[in-house]
Amino acid sequence: MFCSSTECKGEEKVTQPPGDVILTQGQTATLMCTFSTTDSNPFLFWYKQEVNSYPKFILRRSRYSADNSPEFVKDRFDAELKDSSVPLMIQDLHVCDSAVYYCALSRRGLF
Repeated sequence: MFCSSTECKGEEKVTQPPGDVILTQGQTATLMCTFSTTDSNPFLFWYKQEVNSYPKFILRRSRYSADNSPEFVKDRFDAELKDSSVPLMIQDLHVCDSAVYYCALSRRGLF
């Protein structure tokens, strides 16, 4: 990354809105994630972290691929990579979906 006093080039940034999303069982949740990058083919990831546990990989999206962890089937957990966002949709919410969800960006497709 190169930074000068007036600009910074090569900066990667991921933003999720603060606050809780409160829904009821059976509804669909859409969790927002916006990003900026100079990479023409970035990899975006979603992770789920339950209380007293480590973050678990949910899915990875890029311009040319879409992978889900076997534990998080595409029928319920999906995300569409757009120009500067990758919202996570969780359909048919279950009580066990309560957790903290993290969005991440990488220049490489590593989990």
